[in-house]
Amino acid sequence: MPCRNLTLKARTDRRFIRSPYRSNRFVLAQVTAPHAHREEARTRPPVNLAFVLDRSGSMAGDKIRLAKAAVEQSIARLGADDRFAIVVYDNQIDVVFESSLASPSAKSAAIRALSLIGARESTNLGEGWLRGCEQVARYLAADGVNRCLLLTDGLANVGMTDHDELATHAGALRQRGVMTTTFGVGTDFDEELLQAMANAGGGNFYYIASEGQIVDYVTSEVGEALDVVARDVELAVVVPEGVVVESLSPFPFSASGDGRTVVSLGSLVAEQVVEIVLRLNFPYGEIGRESGAVVSLSARDGEVDESGSVALAWEYADSNRNDIQPRDVDVDRAVARVFAARARQEAAALNRRGDYLGAQAALAAVAKRIRGYAGRDPEMRSLVGELESRFAEVSAPMPEMARKQMFVRSYNDFKTRMPDGKATRRA
Repeated sequence: MPCRNLTLKARTDRRFIRSPYRSNRFVLAQVTAPHAHREEARTRPPVNLAFVLDRSGSMAGDKIRLAKAAVEQSIARLGADDRFAIVVYDNQIDVVFESSLASPSAKSAAIRALSLIGARESTNLGEGWLRGCEQVARYLAADGVNRCLLLTDGLANVGMTDHDELATHAGALRQRGVMTTTFGVGTDFDEELLQAMANAGGGNFYYIASEGQIVDYVTSEVGEALDVVARDVELAVVVPEGVVVESLSPFPFSASGDGRTVVSLGSLVAEQVVEIVLRLNFPYGEIGRESGAVVSLSARDGEVDESGSVALAWEYADSNRNDIQPRDVDVDRAVARVFAARARQEAAALNRRGDYLGAQAALAAVAKRIRGYAGRDPEMRSLVGELESRFAEVSAPMPEMARKQMFVRSYNDFKTRMPDGKATRRA
């Protein structure tokens, strides 16, 4: 029988920490969402969506046609209690269809209005996206899933274009309850910007390599919104004074002065599995002294089972005891995957800037680090081999599609999502 509640598992890579200097230890937290229980006629949270479509000149032809088809198929899945809006942008922003309950008449009217849209001029991505978020915020559903879906094939070249400014706005909107998911189509969009907006906005980022995949990716994201079983899921870590906690996974996190760090996981779909890697930095301590952390889980809706709080303990010990202590291979593997993903993204960015030696060095440094603790483990040795196999690839100008594929594969590894960007679910 599938579990009915959110579950949490947490473990550390090693038990002992060094006494004479600051030590890092890693924690792997795994969160699993419950089964949807469709046989019990589960009442799902209503969704409140805005579809924001790029209609700049580069979207002409199949891209804009299939983007409109994706919206049409998506709104067909919405129920009477759901809402949707449609916004399109080039250098001008138009609200094609104001936020409305998804009645049959509203769906028909929206499809008629959308059919008149064609590709035009430049790309005012920032203002178009904000207009879509405004539509969602106007009818914010306190008990629902509020999400803006932004699709583009180009660069933000008109209006608000600064990465940090756009990501900051996405974070502020997330705190107000409006999440952002982004879709990049083809090879000309800015993947670093779209990932930053999705990360800060609490949503997902998808790479659509060819226009033929647009409908599948957009409708899949809408399907996830309709399959949410827990909203506002948060992982909290409480540590003693002097211990610093950092989340290495790309979820928004914040630390308060009372030793509490919160990682915001957003909404989880039925049976979704998410892994979060944390790095804890310990202060100096006397041999034999103990330190600890409490990792806990909470959600606005969706009950947490008795495993929703896990206590972890460490002990200060001398160098010899630290050197010979056993390691948790599952935690080491998760840490290796995170650092490998970070290295690939850094290498892709350096390659774009023409720093080919730097790109190779980024991969080599992490490959060496993982090799240092991989031992005979086949998964980590394979990861080292994969990083080393990319040395030649990043040491010369990469084709844009290959560079984007490397970048986005790493993003999906970061967020425990499938290679195509869809949620990983319990087998």
